[in-house]
Amino acid sequence: MASVASKLYSDDVSLLVLLLDTNPLFWDTTSTTFSQFLSHVLAFLNAVLGLNQLNQVVVIATGYSSCDYVYDSSLTSNVSSESRGARMPALFGSLLEKLEDFIGRDAELAEGDEHVDRIASSLLSGSLSMALCYIQRVFRSGHLHPQPRILCLQGSPDGPEQYVAVMNSIFSAQRLMVPIDSCYIGTQNSAFLQQASYITGGVHHAPKQLDGLFQFLTTIFATDLHTRGFVQLPKPVGVDFRASCFCHKKTIDMGSVFGQSKLDAANASSSVNDRKRRAPDS
Repeated sequence: MASVASKLYSDDVSLLVLLLDTNPLFWDTTSTTFSQFLSHVLAFLNAVLGLNQLNQVVVIATGYSSCDYVYDSSLTSNVSSESRGARMPALFGSLLEKLEDFIGRDAELAEGDEHVDRIASSLLSGSLSMALCYIQRVFRSGHLHPQPRILCLQGSPDGPEQYVAVMNSIFSAQRLMVPIDSCYIGTQNSAFLQQASYITGGVHHAPKQLDGLFQFLTTIFATDLHTRGFVQLPKPVGVDFRASCFCHKKTIDMGSVFGQSKLDAANASSSVNDRKRRAPDS
């Protein structure tokens, strides 16, 4: 029979890696302020940490031009039980301070970007890669580890130029058996997040109103992987499997796929024509 510690770590202990969309170009266009959104998120993180004293939470801020770690509960696991009652406000104060510094730096990068008027997408591919690197480091740290999962709180539209990087991260999470949950709070749904949750066995949900965001987060995304086998979670009605064009970086419904032989023939024909143009007239 498994020991108590191993049973806890294999059943109901969670490592939640939260990808928080802080894109200033998105939050400037919404009726809900980022402060209101963040209050729901902090209450949700408090609930996750309160469900099990061994639960861990990591928060990665996903901005327009950068992403960074802003919170790791494992770094404060040595807090004494006497100060545990005041633990949450102190830790979230550190989170808010780091988050404020990150948002300021990312806003400066966004203002200096020449292509800022194209698609105001956040750097989802970068934050997914950072989350998987953190989880891989946890896997290699020892035999006992919490069950990892990723939760994407996204509002920015998809960036078609990130299609390849995002799909590589999705397939990597699938091989690691790490589910990617997604909660999309934007006006139009996200094909990236739909595919991520569908392929990795996660849960995708797009709430209609953000006033009850805390309720959606706690009832859907606070459940650990073991408990999910006993509850009814939202099932995908339809998944947008559209891909992005490699040439123009746009989402398409239908496209052509060229094999390597055709590409080699096209390159050879182009080089021959180029040599003919450079040849001197006889």
